[in-house]
Amino acid sequence: MNYLAHAYLAGPLAADRIGGVIGDFVKGPLPAGLGDALAAGVSLHRRIDSFADSHPAFRRSRARISDARRRVSGVMVDMFYDHLLALHWAHFSPEPLAGFTADTYRLIAACAEPLPASFAPVFERMAAHDWLASYRDAANVALALDRMARFRLHRPNPLAGAGDELHAAFDGLQADFFAFIPDALAFAAQVRASR
Repeated sequence: MNYLAHAYLAGPLAADRIGGVIGDFVKGPLPAGLGDALAAGVSLHRRIDSFADSHPAFRRSRARISDARRRVSGVMVDMFYDHLLALHWAHFSPEPLAGFTADTYRLIAACAEPLPASFAPVFERMAAHDWLASYRDAANVALALDRMARFRLHRPNPLAGAGDELHAAFDGLQADFFAFIPDALAFAAQVRASR
């Protein structure tokens, strides 16, 4: 899952939503310098990632990626699922996507706790360009993957041009996403309820 899906699956608590978005920037064992509530949000993020990696629909989506990009298929499917969530947002939430993303940025900006230093420059660009809502447009997903290929992955990788695979396997990816998301929602709710 990428930023939008993690923010959505995190549920109604601010700390869970913030933890969902910053989760990939928190390294090592928790609490990792975070307060209890944010650490719980990051833990939820990690559990959702583990759940996704083992879910049959998510695995089918990864198998739809070409052999040349199979090594980065998890990253690609994370982005593709954010696109599908944004595209079908009204199916999942009565709140408009723009309102949800604005609220998410506001929660993060107002967080009293220090957030990971590596997240600060990313958040600045994310909020300024509304990355979360921009995932509705497949061209923005392709652009994000191209940028990731250049700037986030430090070794040679096949992510450049990976947006083409969204178009090539769209129907199958969409079917997988709709099979996955109800299970992911139920899993995240169960984790939150068990704390």
